[in-house]
Amino acid sequence: MTLSFKPLASLVCGALLFSTAPTFGQSADDIRATAEEALSAFNIPGLAVVAVKDGEVILAEGFGVRDIGNGEPVNADTLFGVASHTKAFTAAALATLVEQKKLRWDDKVIQYIPEFRLSDPAITAELTIRDLLSHRSGLGVGAGDLMIWPNTDKSTAEILAGLAHVPFASGLRERFAYNNLMFVTAGEVIARASGMPFTDYVRKKLLKPLGMNDTVIGHSNIPGNVDNVAVGTIEMNGKLHRFPLDYLEDFAAAGAMASNANDFAKWLLAQIAHGKSINGEQVFSADSQRAMWQVVTPLTVSASAAENGTHYRGYGLGWFVKNEHGVKHVYHSGGILGMLSLTTIIPERNFAITVMSNQQAFGALTAITQEALEDLLGLPDSDWIAEESEKYREFMDSKAAFKMPVPDVSRKALPLARYVGSYVDAWYGAVDIGMTDKKLRINFTHTPMLKGTLEHYNGDTFVVRWDEPLLEADAYIDFNVSRSNEVTGAKMEAIAPFTDFSFDFHNLELKRQP
Repeated sequence: MTLSFKPLASLVCGALLFSTAPTFGQSADDIRATAEEALSAFNIPGLAVVAVKDGEVILAEGFGVRDIGNGEPVNADTLFGVASHTKAFTAAALATLVEQKKLRWDDKVIQYIPEFRLSDPAITAELTIRDLLSHRSGLGVGAGDLMIWPNTDKSTAEILAGLAHVPFASGLRERFAYNNLMFVTAGEVIARASGMPFTDYVRKKLLKPLGMNDTVIGHSNIPGNVDNVAVGTIEMNGKLHRFPLDYLEDFAAAGAMASNANDFAKWLLAQIAHGKSINGEQVFSADSQRAMWQVVTPLTVSASAAENGTHYRGYGLGWFVKNEHGVKHVYHSGGILGMLSLTTIIPERNFAITVMSNQQAFGALTAITQEALEDLLGLPDSDWIAEESEKYREFMDSKAAFKMPVPDVSRKALPLARYVGSYVDAWYGAVDIGMTDKKLRINFTHTPMLKGTLEHYNGDTFVVRWDEPLLEADAYIDFNVSRSNEVTGAKMEAIAPFTDFSFDFHNLELKRQP
């Protein structure tokens, strides 16, 4: 379904949780006004915002609509896919196992998953649980994500088996490279050490004691009678396109969680209370929180960040960590196709805020967060909505203007039938190329959304045009041809610089089957 949509900025729903009295200068009304302004400034259908301070919830509300198909409003109980926010829950779940002395942060992964293998035997033997949670395994950014992105039919066992063939980008602990599959692996460590499925353990040890009764891991776990669920949208050429997605169930411990503002308030309150629930139960210890909030993998600090007083920046265990404006920031974002979220915690001020959106304009989440932090930290006033919306428009304009390089049309292809066949990658599996109506068609056999048509580019290079253009992931496919003009395999690479890194086509080594 495709339509042009202009959200009603005045549509606000939801209820405050526990307390309506703000305890710092930034009132709930100011955060609310920024959220309302962001709807129209960024062409966003719906938002949910939750902010906590000094043990109280100062705001937990919805803004706009949860689904452009029916116009139903967002409220504080609307479920959003919060994607990589799941990583912090995975880290916290492991922390509870450390506290129970069922494992240690620096235990080797193969102690718990004996069949675990990576393509480098030395790294396989040395990789620790701490490495899994801190993006320093040596695998590249998003390496192997095509086994889980977009939704595939692969089981966790098949994903772990595929890891043995995913290529490395660096050595162990040499550099930061964001990798989802290491968190999927961490979820399996939890299952092995606890004796129960990852989802069950997180529900028992985190969600239930925190009172997060609406939060689920895996879209299939949303009760059938619950319809208060946000539906993603993607902006293309100035129009919003409805994009339903099941919150990436395959991402499991890396990003399969769905939650709402009311439930996330309880998570944020536990964060600023050093692991204690609103009922006083110590869900995870203050020592565990310190472990999760310490930099494990450093990141570089830019000159502009240094001007704001950032002296360090890095990744802890399931969280990014930095200092800025004289205080520590603990933060993480989440993103799936058509939906984004952002959490920022300022521990020294007992403050935390989460913004959820059913659109992909990340600048809106940044603007709402930064406007709240301005007053909290007494910073000079900036018009964050204006600044971030201008960047967003420039980015969207650049996407619309993006053109592929002009091919050398003098380089002819082989007869199209010569490229038809089944191609197999060691970690992904089968990718089939067939012929329909005299056109080559490609089918990633484990990924229903990855089907498309091949257009000749030059020589033995084609462009894959996916049937779903909102993926924004068109790719080159370069066929390997022998001297006797036999097609032996293929390599792929995303064309546009803005294609999501989880479309890691470049890591495929497709071998044609006899």
